[in-house]
Amino acid sequence: MAEGRCMKCKKSVEITQGQEVVMKNGMKAMKGKCGTCGTVVFRILGKA
Repeated sequence: MAEGRCMKCKKSVEITQGQEVVMKNGMKAMKGKCGTCGTVVFRILGKA
């Protein structure tokens, strides 16, 4: 799975229930939940 930075935990966490999405500008991103606290974690992956 992908890792992202949780703003609530203030550390790098593994993204659970992750889905790859495409943003309006055409870039890919991973959106999911923090494995520790359950808040939304969003990571930009790069160009599509």
